[in-house]
Amino acid sequence: MPRAPISRLLAAGALAALSAIGAVGAGSAQAAEPIKIGFGMALTGGLASAGKGALLGMQIWAEETNAKGGLLGRPVKLVYYDDQSNPATVPGIFTKLLDVDKVDLVVGDYGTNLIAPAMPIVIAHKMAFLALFGLNVNKNFHYDRYFSFVPTGGMHPSESFSEPFFEVAARQSPKPKTLAIIAADSDFALHGAEGARANAKAIGMQIVYDKTYPPGTADFTPIVRAIQATNPDAVFVASYPPGSAGMTRAIAEVGLKTKLLGGGMVGLQYASLKTNLGPELNGIVDYDFWEPAKTLLFPGVDQFLKIYQAKAEAAGVDPLGYYLPPFAYGYLQVLAEAVKGTQSLNQAKLAAYLHSHTFKTIVGDIKFGANGEWAVPRVLEVQYHGVVDRGLDQWKSDERQIVLWPPKYATGKAIYPYTAARESQ
Repeated sequence: MPRAPISRLLAAGALAALSAIGAVGAGSAQAAEPIKIGFGMALTGGLASAGKGALLGMQIWAEETNAKGGLLGRPVKLVYYDDQSNPATVPGIFTKLLDVDKVDLVVGDYGTNLIAPAMPIVIAHKMAFLALFGLNVNKNFHYDRYFSFVPTGGMHPSESFSEPFFEVAARQSPKPKTLAIIAADSDFALHGAEGARANAKAIGMQIVYDKTYPPGTADFTPIVRAIQATNPDAVFVASYPPGSAGMTRAIAEVGLKTKLLGGGMVGLQYASLKTNLGPELNGIVDYDFWEPAKTLLFPGVDQFLKIYQAKAEAAGVDPLGYYLPPFAYGYLQVLAEAVKGTQSLNQAKLAAYLHSHTFKTIVGDIKFGANGEWAVPRVLEVQYHGVVDRGLDQWKSDERQIVLWPPKYATGKAIYPYTAARESQ
């Protein structure tokens, strides 16, 4: 067989060398490609106050993670869109993230109403899905790759959300006997009301009023007057921020007389509503997930809040950042630990790891149960007291809010009844 000319051999060798160099270059480029984490977030609309703070918490995590070398030797990149606090936008956002942006990982928007619409898309793509502050979202889906990052939990998350309110009620003297329930006609509030009914039954309370109101309700005065007409010993309110503000103002205006009030009012945890409502908050007993109490100083949370609060003014977000931002940072801590632990972006492996491990976060140690909820719930019940003006500084410590439940984290006892708590201020 004749030998090829030397010039052709040299050319072939050069092409082979170039191909090898190209392969190495492509591998290096691939290694440098970011791991893309996709989500929607409420950056406008009724939930924007919380959503913007959550986004800042996530951005702090991403900055810190990249400064330490990223994940799997690759930088991380947050890919997100404004869901406008509107559930109708969510399916399109997650379809774009997964089919167009080709993100590697997805996490949930903030809130039940905005997580549930993402579930069919996430399930169809078989993605592991950590979601932020969703109440019993997986009840009807039974998706084994869903993980709820919110301190409700156990096998009955709807009940766990309101259980502390009823634990506080059961320990008062005289114990309240009758209950009014008012809830927004939305997924979160309806789940909250469902749990309240179960908990009321468990401690023998009679429900004398049980109604919903449409989202967008502006005037709550007629609702409060209707509640007052039933003369309930306790009132459980399940509401999103606009409704929580409207109800609080109407309650103060009408002068509602009851012994225990609150329970499921989202938004009273935000600095914007705390300063807007001021003394009108006095006496309300409401859920919370974290506050600056000595009993809740988990490792790393103070450092995170220092960084967050230093950035908050320029970012135009909640200046305190106690409610949602630490959890937004925390659920990315969990996701990162699963990626590191599996050394993989394989969704089945990530889900298995999330089910089988305990995770250390700035909001405490977290383990997920079989249903993807926290194995051990940790919903707080707090009472606002001693609020004399609308200043922000009074909220920089726990002086204006007592942790009543659970006992492990309690910092005081309830001022009871509600009317006395209001009149004593």
